[in-house]
Amino acid sequence: FQGGGPYYLIGRALGPEVGVSIGLCFFLGNAVAGAMYVLGAVETFLDAVPSAGLFQEKVTVVDSTANGGSGITISTPSLHDLQIYGVIVTILLCFIVFGGVKIINKVAPAFLMPVLFSILCIYIGVLSAPGLNSPKGITGLSTTTLVDNWSADYQRTNDAGVPDPNGPIYWDFNALLGLFFPAVTGIMAGSNRSASLKDTQSSIPIGTLYATLLTTMMYLLSVFLFGALATRQELLTDRLLTATVAWPAPAVIHIGIILSTLGAALQSLTGAPRLLVAIANDDILPVLNCFKAYEGSEPHVATLFTSFICISCVVIGNLDLITPTITMFFLLCYAGVNLSCFLLDLLDAPSWRPRWKLHHWSLSLIGALLCIVIMFMISWAFTVVSLALASLIYYYVSLKGKAGDWGDGFKSAYFQLALRSLRSLGANQVHPKNWYPIPLIFCRPWGRLPEDVPCHPKLADFANFMKKKGRGMSIFVSIIDGDYHESAEDAKAVCRQLSAYIDDKRCEGVAEIIVAPSMSDGFRSIVQTMGLGNLKPNIVVMRYPEIWRSENLTQIPSTFVGIINDCITANKAVVTVKGLDEWPNEYQRQYGTIDLYWIVRDGGLMLLLSQLLLTKDSFEDCKIQVFCIAEEDTEAEELKADIKKFLYDLRMRAEVIVVTMKSFEAHADGSSRIDDTQEAYTSAQNRIKVYLSEMKETAEREGRPLMEGGKQVVVNEQKVDKFLNTMLKLNATILRHSRMAVVVLVSLPAPPLNQPAYCYMEYMDLLVENVPRMLMVRGYRRDVVTLFT
Repeated sequence: FQGGGPYYLIGRALGPEVGVSIGLCFFLGNAVAGAMYVLGAVETFLDAVPSAGLFQEKVTVVDSTANGGSGITISTPSLHDLQIYGVIVTILLCFIVFGGVKIINKVAPAFLMPVLFSILCIYIGVLSAPGLNSPKGITGLSTTTLVDNWSADYQRTNDAGVPDPNGPIYWDFNALLGLFFPAVTGIMAGSNRSASLKDTQSSIPIGTLYATLLTTMMYLLSVFLFGALATRQELLTDRLLTATVAWPAPAVIHIGIILSTLGAALQSLTGAPRLLVAIANDDILPVLNCFKAYEGSEPHVATLFTSFICISCVVIGNLDLITPTITMFFLLCYAGVNLSCFLLDLLDAPSWRPRWKLHHWSLSLIGALLCIVIMFMISWAFTVVSLALASLIYYYVSLKGKAGDWGDGFKSAYFQLALRSLRSLGANQVHPKNWYPIPLIFCRPWGRLPEDVPCHPKLADFANFMKKKGRGMSIFVSIIDGDYHESAEDAKAVCRQLSAYIDDKRCEGVAEIIVAPSMSDGFRSIVQTMGLGNLKPNIVVMRYPEIWRSENLTQIPSTFVGIINDCITANKAVVTVKGLDEWPNEYQRQYGTIDLYWIVRDGGLMLLLSQLLLTKDSFEDCKIQVFCIAEEDTEAEELKADIKKFLYDLRMRAEVIVVTMKSFEAHADGSSRIDDTQEAYTSAQNRIKVYLSEMKETAEREGRPLMEGGKQVVVNEQKVDKFLNTMLKLNATILRHSRMAVVVLVSLPAPPLNQPAYCYMEYMDLLVENVPRMLMVRGYRRDVVTLFT
């Protein structure tokens, strides 16, 4: 324990949000308990010295069971007397508390010794009661009296606690449990002042256990002794029966009760401010900064605030109304302490090394459950209010609080749960109905970004669009070229910067930085090693390098093609985003269609991505169109019906449009050809011819085969023209049907084997020509949708 006692344990075990919420409730409980003790002392004083009261109140109680219903007049202190004297006593106690812990420790024996002596006098008086001139209702210790009082006979009382058949308050076991419970809350006084103890690890468990055992025995003994000492009527009407029977005179008990309650109030006014200071010093809630106190200094501001709460409750002046409130706050704290021990012991983390070995997690769990059950037994209304207050504080801390790096038990539980889940998943493939996209976001921008921008600003937005309701994990990866030993510190700095970027974009993801000699080497390491078991990234997301030619970045084609080939080899899906700069954020609503050109079987990945887009506010007003290509006109209707049935079974709403090969071919011929696309096609042909001729000249001059990027390539000009022509036709079809689409999804063609990477980039440039926003998707060798989902 450090300063704060149980709050420190709960906060470090269950996290700052739970710790602060329960800690503040526990503080309120201690502050209100001070008011209860003050009112108890004042009421005892006024009962002992009625002439000291400024007001006098007589309460008549109708006894319906004796003397034919005759009335019994009982004198009780006035509410106004309780308020006036209570405020004065609270102020005097505050002056003592302001003197510091040293003065309190010196004053403590003055409270303790008379209390112990008065308890001894009570037991002497109980044992010698038959020999005294006792009142009529006191029978002395008698088994007959004990048997008569054994059964329950709950009665009504008035607001002053005096038995009255017409009283508004009905007492039962649960109500009495709430009334009695504050009597056992003093056992936490030592832990509340843990910062002032010399050896907390030894003093708190021993002191708390001894206090619990001793008080339990005394309470049980008192129940049996007084149950055998006086009649039920005497027990109900004599509010200070202990003083009546005490030896040698009632004044001893009056003094003992007054000193006992004042000492308890002093403990509350001492522990509560230090608890509040401990919460404030943890710097979780900025609003509590005014209560901070340096180590070794007195918490004056917190003491004033505690005194204000105590005085406010004293003004209420009703013990029976105050005690259930205290009970709920203390029970909530005890439940938190038990839950903390249960969680820490169950998880058995290496850091959990308690010195007190006589404990078990099952006992802590039972204790936590008992606390909650007793709360509802006492008063479900007060329980709901206290839980609601704790929940509001928890929610406020979650919104406004600062993160506390305490290594709490919940994080340990999450870690254990993650390990067990990972083991249960095993290495088997996940069924399509349990498939989640785990995108690997490639942050390399294929261009230049400011030094303080670790990732393209729209990549995190796009990653969130790929996850339903933002749930799921994304892995943001950046590659630093260089030597690992020389760039390790730079990598750590970039990783922190990238993590901050992810948090700022509110994207559920993690940042990873790889240092490698080149981007290709780094990415090849990533696709082989990133992730564990089935929690490996399954989709690689990257920006399409639109600027490679304008920026004269000659290394991009081979790197881009190498990344795609690596993904195919590693069985990863690929999503390449064209027009990322114009990708909408969550507040920019889109209207139109999401068009899918379903050319290559991809396991349903394009269909799934389009459905995920519709779950976002930006795209929820859009409609999906699925374009398919049929060989013959006669097959068009049959294909359309089959795809509609397939989409219906998948519960996906989309309009199906079939494009026949005849129509597909016509788009690239004659007058129907798009002029600007044709110009791009011609330019691409010319650039490829120039590039291939330069390659051949270099190879002939150096006397070696055709090489690109250190690899041998084979040039088949007929295949090159075929690929170019296919891309021209597909681009023309897209421009004809989807020029106004919000986004176009099209199958990403695999790079032809042994062809130059430069040619593939020309194919891709022709495919995306004049299409403002396009997703090129390549699935992998498995389904991601199934009819059974």
